[in-house]
Amino acid sequence: MTESSLARGRELFEGQRWEDVHALLSEVDRDHPLEAEELVRLATSAQMLGREAEAASAWSRAHTEFLKHGEIAPAVRCVYGLVISMLLRGEMAQAGGWIARAQRLLQNSPPESAEHGFVLCAVALRSTLQGDIEAALASFVEASRIGERAGEADLVAQARMGEGRILIRLNETARGAALLDEVMAAVTASAVSPLVSGAIYCSVLEACHEMFDLRRAREWTDAMTTWCARQPDSLGFRGLCLIHRAELMQLNGSWSGASDEAQRARDQLMRPPPHGAVGAAHYRIAELHRVRGDFAAAEEEYRTASRSGFDPQPGLALLRLAQGRTASAMSVIARAMEESRTVQRRARLIPAFVEIAIEVAEVAGARAAAEELAGLAAVRGTPLLRASAAQAMGAVLLAEGNARGALRSLRDAFALWRDLEAPYDAARTRVLIARACRAVEDADTAALELAGAREAFAELGAAHDVATVAAAERAHASTDSGDELTPREREVLRLVATGKTNRAIAATLGISEKTIARHVSNIFTKLGLASRAAATAYAYEHDLFGRAT
Repeated sequence: MTESSLARGRELFEGQRWEDVHALLSEVDRDHPLEAEELVRLATSAQMLGREAEAASAWSRAHTEFLKHGEIAPAVRCVYGLVISMLLRGEMAQAGGWIARAQRLLQNSPPESAEHGFVLCAVALRSTLQGDIEAALASFVEASRIGERAGEADLVAQARMGEGRILIRLNETARGAALLDEVMAAVTASAVSPLVSGAIYCSVLEACHEMFDLRRAREWTDAMTTWCARQPDSLGFRGLCLIHRAELMQLNGSWSGASDEAQRARDQLMRPPPHGAVGAAHYRIAELHRVRGDFAAAEEEYRTASRSGFDPQPGLALLRLAQGRTASAMSVIARAMEESRTVQRRARLIPAFVEIAIEVAEVAGARAAAEELAGLAAVRGTPLLRASAAQAMGAVLLAEGNARGALRSLRDAFALWRDLEAPYDAARTRVLIARACRAVEDADTAALELAGAREAFAELGAAHDVATVAAAERAHASTDSGDELTPREREVLRLVATGKTNRAIAATLGISEKTIARHVSNIFTKLGLASRAAATAYAYEHDLFGRAT
């Protein structure tokens, strides 16, 4: 019975039916402890299913069994499977101990053996996680060389993947991306084992996000989705894949599909033991609720993401802005900016910081951030970064009163968003274009831009944005028909546009703060404005600083 079961297990393993392999071998192991080769299969199937603790136990047992028979090389490979999982979970001390054990076992082995290369890969990953990227790069390069000489496709793929990611971090983006493409070509050609393929897919997609390379991310996400479809049991990788896919689908306007993928990712990553990436899944769900205008649901998901160890910025700050809690929005986004240390993190925070800083009339800070983003876009050169940078600078120029300069930047941003097939971002840019057109007294074009933005928001299901644009359209229609503010309201509006608080305006005009609050409310209602930033823009657009009260 045992021999036939093991034979069946090998057959299922070759067919990559991980759930069946795991169930069968686990059952056999309970009655007759598995030997080394079968333990490797059990460890692999457990890891493919995302059952890290079971995989670690099986790798450790397989290592011991191989050593009992004096088989050093396979014993060291088991250490590699064990160590990589430990490093990715942040268990640096345990990983270091196993690396040292593997190095001792290989003392009498040829230095060009594949096992030396695998250990070098583990050492390189540890160096990367510890911040010593120069040492990591040297180790990855040497591991790749060993892998080529030994004819080990798995080793070459993992080493070159590591080398590519280090080069990207060193701003040698073209060389790094070329290596990742080479590795992915090997993976899609099935030249690499399933376990290594899954790890590479996830790492390459993460690198694409670090590079803000949307087109490459989309291409490899599609490839990963196809790969996962052939292995429906591969839960160890599918959750991460689904998060990336959900983000891309959201950007491309497929919000219902993105929501489905994000929820699937959350459900899969929550299976015991919960995966560390579950917070990212909750954040993606929150983002979808926010852009749809379901603020209560978004709030809950951001909080859950935070409890899972995932920083919910800039999404939570943008939620606060949409709720009208501008001071809170500025506080949390400023904190996130102060704590951000990487280019990737800052590039994701800056667009939100610019939007919120303009809202609270901190235009100088918004300009500094927009200029930083423009510098990052110039270095990286990806369309996604260039679109974000152009939109941010356009918003700053508009807030500064340079509507014609804003239009140039905003038109560039709109064209880039459209080429990227990002309808929500394109629509938000059109709202800014409409404001700039009003400022240069092109009311007809402004109306067309607002109508186009509203239609796009409605098609996406962005309820809050639809309401905001509709209010702006009503305000413009009211203004164009001659419904003017009173002299006192224009006076208050000019002071609002200078960044003064209600209390400061009251002191300036010698009237009560309560009266000022009523004037501000009337101004917002008459003009269909939703915020002080919108009021500031209106004042500049209509040249209220040049009018007599």
